[in-house]
Amino acid sequence: MFKRRKPAIQIKTPEQIELMRAAGLLVGRTLQLLRESVKPGITTLDLDRLAEQHIRDNGGVPSFKGYHGFTGTICASVNEEIVHGIPRPDKTLHDGDVISIDCGAIVEGWHGDSAITVPVGEITPELRKLLEVTEASMWHGLAAGIVGARLTDMSHAIEKHIRSEGEYGIVEGYGGHGIGTEMHMDPLIPNHGAPGHGPVLEAGMCFAVEPMVNLGTKDTAELEDGWTVITTDGGASAHFEHTFAVTPEGPRVLTALDEGREWFAKLGV
Repeated sequence: MFKRRKPAIQIKTPEQIELMRAAGLLVGRTLQLLRESVKPGITTLDLDRLAEQHIRDNGGVPSFKGYHGFTGTICASVNEEIVHGIPRPDKTLHDGDVISIDCGAIVEGWHGDSAITVPVGEITPELRKLLEVTEASMWHGLAAGIVGARLTDMSHAIEKHIRSEGEYGIVEGYGGHGIGTEMHMDPLIPNHGAPGHGPVLEAGMCFAVEPMVNLGTKDTAELEDGWTVITTDGGASAHFEHTFAVTPEGPRVLTALDEGREWFAKLGV
């Protein structure tokens, strides 16, 4: 069914990529709904319930719920929480917060995975820039995902943009990944490093690219819940992610509603 390379990276047919696009669109539309729903006073569990209902009502299955025992449909990480925040009824959003929402869905056995960081009410200029830098770095990484490139060309593009914007902590130990019939597949895609290493990218490969950037230190710690990852200095963090397919025409962003056209035009891709 799939060609195999070392390391083993699933190669999808055009028809299979269309199924991943269906999953990606569902994730993208779910995140659009959640972005519009974020406001002071809402809880992370409220957002989680909205996400699950939207995914199931539109023919999908949440990727995260039950994954290694995770209880949520989304990961909801607030302020110093970097990733894997568990939705809770007592986690209420307040004006000035930022919330990273990571969401995955399965459609006909194929996964889509995406994340956004959303301001709650009015946030500081420092936080707003953090969000802008992190999101833009993701798009630089996506733009590097072309046929013939090396895997770490994406990593380097992400890091290069972040470093050009100031002193930020680039989270290590967590990063992008292959995706397809499973949510997390080989290979891991770091958000930093030198270009020119790793497998050569081929048409039909699909990856999730997801930089996580902190205002302060890059150092992290995991809470006692066994999931939530936080910054050790209490500084805020941002997280953006898209799933994309490598195609002969360039990267096709499966979880972006416009497949990335607006951002790629900005970058001159």
